[in-house]
Amino acid sequence: MRDRRRLTRYAWFSVATAVFTIGLKAAAYFLTNSVGLLSDALESGVNLVTAVLALIILSIAAQPPDEEHAYGHAKAEYFANGAQGMLILIAAGTIGVTAVRRLLDPQPLEQVGIGLAIAAAAAACNGLMARILLQAGRKHDSPTLIGEGKHLMTDVWTTGGVLLGVGAVALTGWVWLDPLIAILVAGQIVVAGSRLLRQSVDGLMDRALPPAELAQIVAVLEAHMGEQVQYHALRTRKSGSRRFITVHIQAPGAWSVQRGHELLEEIERDLRQTLPEASVFTHLEPAEDPVSWQDIPLLREDD
Repeated sequence: MRDRRRLTRYAWFSVATAVFTIGLKAAAYFLTNSVGLLSDALESGVNLVTAVLALIILSIAAQPPDEEHAYGHAKAEYFANGAQGMLILIAAGTIGVTAVRRLLDPQPLEQVGIGLAIAAAAAACNGLMARILLQAGRKHDSPTLIGEGKHLMTDVWTTGGVLLGVGAVALTGWVWLDPLIAILVAGQIVVAGSRLLRQSVDGLMDRALPPAELAQIVAVLEAHMGEQVQYHALRTRKSGSRRFITVHIQAPGAWSVQRGHELLEEIERDLRQTLPEASVFTHLEPAEDPVSWQDIPLLREDD
């Protein structure tokens, strides 16, 4: 198993980037008086909170299994996704309210050129950090880093939209474009926050592994099946980067315990080689015993 504790360094980088970009975007807002840039700065405040949260959650998730958490602490990463999603939605609401007020009471913009340059620099920093987080998240299969990377990438697109809006105001003089762009930005942020919440719920609800991985598991099992050997009650779930697979194997009751054990060891080995960081639990049953077939439902009902 990879050393998950090293992933916290990416969270530290994200915290530093958030602090830096908050300063840049706040400066851009005060120079221009643009509500669009204000909305962008507020979202960067959310970036800082989520980055700190990611740091805390990654530290928890890296802890090894113990007596009270025999399956480890990796599922904590889904709480980070949920909290990130909620904070993003709160930020979207704040941006929307501020933008509507400015739409009803338009204000002229000032020093647009330097404000746009500062905001563009902030977007470049966030874009670089987002790429780093997404690459690390996919490499280490970390929902927290992937969620934070997607959040930052959304921030990049948000800033891009704001820059276009403020630039359009400078060219046309239509000051209502600024709050209108901010409202559109708030809508985009709602979409991003909703996606993170859905990912969090899927993880916490022990959703089965994706179809591509299930197909790999079935292929391994089928390779070991024959006239005498069958399988059923295949169940899967994912907790952070860890995958959990349980399956019942039916073999002739006349087989020795040793022979059945060797078959299960081969199956478990092949599954672990196919899906790294998978915990595999197999259960051997005699194919001739009708009771063996009662294990197909999730909850077995005994007479």
